[in-house]
Amino acid sequence: MIGYELGRVILNLNKMNNPADNVSEKEERIRKITLMYYSKPEIQKAIFVFSQNRETIPRYFEGFGKRPDSFQYPSETFQMAQKGATSFHCSEELWADPLKISTNLNEKQLDELRIGWDFLIDIDSKYLDYSKVMAELVIKMLNFHGVKNIGIKFSGSKGFHIIVPWKAFPKEINDVKTSDMFPKYPRIIIKYLTEKIKPELVKRITEISHSNEYVKDVEESEKVIPDMILVSPRHLFRAPYSLHEKTALASVVIDANEIKNFHPRNADPMKAVVRNFIPDAKEGEASRLLMQALDWHKENNPDEKEKSYEAKAYKPIKLEKISDEYFPPSIKKILQGLSDGRKRALFVLINLFRAIGMERDELEKRLDDWNKKNAVPLKDGYIKAQILWSYRNKVVPPPNYDKDYYKGIGIIPTD
Repeated sequence: MIGYELGRVILNLNKMNNPADNVSEKEERIRKITLMYYSKPEIQKAIFVFSQNRETIPRYFEGFGKRPDSFQYPSETFQMAQKGATSFHCSEELWADPLKISTNLNEKQLDELRIGWDFLIDIDSKYLDYSKVMAELVIKMLNFHGVKNIGIKFSGSKGFHIIVPWKAFPKEINDVKTSDMFPKYPRIIIKYLTEKIKPELVKRITEISHSNEYVKDVEESEKVIPDMILVSPRHLFRAPYSLHEKTALASVVIDANEIKNFHPRNADPMKAVVRNFIPDAKEGEASRLLMQALDWHKENNPDEKEKSYEAKAYKPIKLEKISDEYFPPSIKKILQGLSDGRKRALFVLINLFRAIGMERDELEKRLDDWNKKNAVPLKDGYIKAQILWSYRNKVVPPPNYDKDYYKGIGIIPTD
C-alpha cells in the first residue's frame, strides 16, 4: 500500500546506506504518489473550487511554476502532475482576474484588482503537539469574538492552517475599503490574537514539555507563533488537499474537535475524504474581531496614522429638537433614500448626526428609517458595524457639501 506508510519511508530515504537511493529516486517515488493521488476527480475538484479568484501556482518538487497563474478547469491539476507538479499553492488575496497581476503594478493598481482577502493563520512548530495547542487556543479566541464559521486543515507537515473567509469581514470601515487594507489588517489581527493567547499558550506548552520548570521566558511558546511571513502581498500557502513534498501527506481538512487527537496517518493521501475548507460564513461575523484588533493596535501604536478620513480637530455641538427641515439640501436628498452610494451616504449621515450631538438611540432610529427608504436596503449587520466603529473613534464632521464625494453618490451640490 502506498500513502502514509510510504510517506514515512520517503522521509528516511536519505538515511539509507544504499548510495543508489539518491535524491532522484526520492523524487521518483513521490511522483508515483502524486500521479495516483491527483488523478482522483474529487481531489481535482476540491483544489479547483478553492482556487477560484486566487493566484494558484504549481510546485515542481523544489521550485515553483511561473507567476501569475490560475486554473481554468479541474483536470489541470492532474495535467500539471503529469508534467512533474507535486503540490499546489494559493494566494490569500482574492482577485478579479489573477492573470492580470504583475510586479509592475503599483499599490493603487493592486487595490483596484483585489476584490478581497481571506484571513489565514499558518501555525507551524517544531512539534505537532505544540501546533495543536495553539490551533485550539486560536479557535477558542475566534469563537469568543463571535467568529463561528472557521476552516481548519493540516499543513502536511507539523502545523495547521486556520481560515476565516472574506465574507465574514465588513467591506468598509469608516469609509475605508477593507479589501485595500491587505496585508495590514490581517497582520494586526494575528498580532492581537497572539498577544491574547500567549499566557495560556505558555501554560499549556509547559504542561506537555519535557521540563518540569515553568517556561518564564516564553521561549517554547515562540516556536508556534503564527508565521508572519505568510501575511504578505502575493504570498502563497498550500491549497487544501495538496500533497506535501517532504512528507507525502495530504493537506486534509478537519473539524475543530478533531485537532486534539489528530495524527499524521489521518492525512494518508490514499484515504483522504474531501471536505470544504471555506465554511459558509455569515456576513460580517468577524466585524467585532477586526474592530477589537484595530482598537488594540491603536492603543499599542499611538503614533501610527490610520488610513482614514482626515479631519481637523472638531468640537461637537449639541442641538435640541433636531428636525429634517434644518438639514442642507444634500442631506435631505440622501434621507429620501438612494439606489447607489448607500455605504458612502451612511458614512455621511453617521458623522453628521454625531457632530450635531444626536443621541445614539435617535441616531440608530433615524438610520433605520432611512435605510428602509433605500431601493435596496443595507444589511442591518453592516450598519451596526459602522455605528460601532464610529463610536469607538473621535467625532469628525461629514465632508463639506461642495466636495466631489457627494457627486459620486448622485447628489448634486447646491448653494
